[in-house]
Amino acid sequence: MFKLNGTIFMPPVLTLIGIPGLESVQFWIGIPFCAMYIIALFGNSLLLVIIKSERSLHEPMYLFLAMLGATDIALSTCILPKMLGIFWFHLPDIYFDACLFQMWLIHTFQCIESGILLAMALDRYVAICDPLRHASIFTHKLLTQIGVGVTLRAALLVAPCLILIKCRLKHSRTTVVSHSYCEHMAIVKLAAEDIRVNKIYGLFVAFIILGLDVVFITLSYIRIFITVFNLPQREARLKAFNTCIAHICVFLEFYLLGFFSFFTHRFGFHIPPYIHILLSNLYLLVPPLLNPIVYGVKTKQFPDRVSKILHSTDAF
Repeated sequence: MFKLNGTIFMPPVLTLIGIPGLESVQFWIGIPFCAMYIIALFGNSLLLVIIKSERSLHEPMYLFLAMLGATDIALSTCILPKMLGIFWFHLPDIYFDACLFQMWLIHTFQCIESGILLAMALDRYVAICDPLRHASIFTHKLLTQIGVGVTLRAALLVAPCLILIKCRLKHSRTTVVSHSYCEHMAIVKLAAEDIRVNKIYGLFVAFIILGLDVVFITLSYIRIFITVFNLPQREARLKAFNTCIAHICVFLEFYLLGFFSFFTHRFGFHIPPYIHILLSNLYLLVPPLLNPIVYGVKTKQFPDRVSKILHSTDAF
C-alpha cells in the first residue's frame, strides 16, 4: 500500500466499521438481524419448494414470486454473513476487489428485484384489464425472457459503477468504510479524486431502473383500479382487488424503504450516520423477511400446502 501526499494509492484492503456511532452495541444489533435473515431464508426457501411442488401454482404470478424469493435469498446472503462477521467476530477487513464484487452483487440484486416487481404489476394489469389474452401473452417463453432480460439489465447497468471506481479512483483518503457493507456511495466517498462522474452515473442508474419501474408500476395500478371500480358486481371488484393486495404491500415496502434510504444517504446531511446505515440495512433485510409472509397470508394455497407438509411430517 503506497502513500502519496497523504492519500493511499489503490488500497488492497478496506475496513468496514459496521454502524458508526453504535459500535458498542453492534453485537446486540446483530441478533435481530440474524433472526431476520434466518426467517427470510426459511420463508423464501419454503415458498420456492411449495411453488415447485404444487402444479396449480405454475402460473405467471407465482413463477414471478419464485423469482422474487430466489432474489431475496441471494440479496440477504450477500450482506449478512460479512455483517455478522463485523458485529460478532470483529472481522472488519475485506479485500478491495471483494468489496467491489459485493457492491456489484447487492445493487444488481436490488435492480433485479425492482424488475420482477414491475413484471408482477404488468402481469396483474393484463390479468385484470385484458383477462382473455392473459394466457396467450404471459407464456412460459415470455417468463423466461423477462427473467433473463431483468437480470441482464441489472448486471450490465450496475457494472460501470464498478468499472468507474476501479479505473478512475486510484487514490483514497482513507481505507475505512463507514458502513456495514460495501455500498456504492460509501466506497466512492473514500476517493481523493473528483467523484462527480461516479455520483452522476449512480443517480442515472437509480433513475433508469428504480425510477422508471416505479412510474410504470404506478401507471399499471392506476389503470387496474379504474378497471376494478368499473366492474358492475361488488364481489367481482373485491376478488380482483384481493389479487393485487399482496403485490401492493410488497411494492410499497420495497420502494418506500429504498427511496427513503437513498435520499437520506445523499441529501440528509443533518441526519446521524447510524440512521443512514440502519435504514440501508433494513432496506436490504426487511423485504426478504416480509415478502413470503405477505404472500403466505394472502394466498390460500400456501397455508394449505404448509399444513399438508406438517401433517405428512407428523405421520412419520
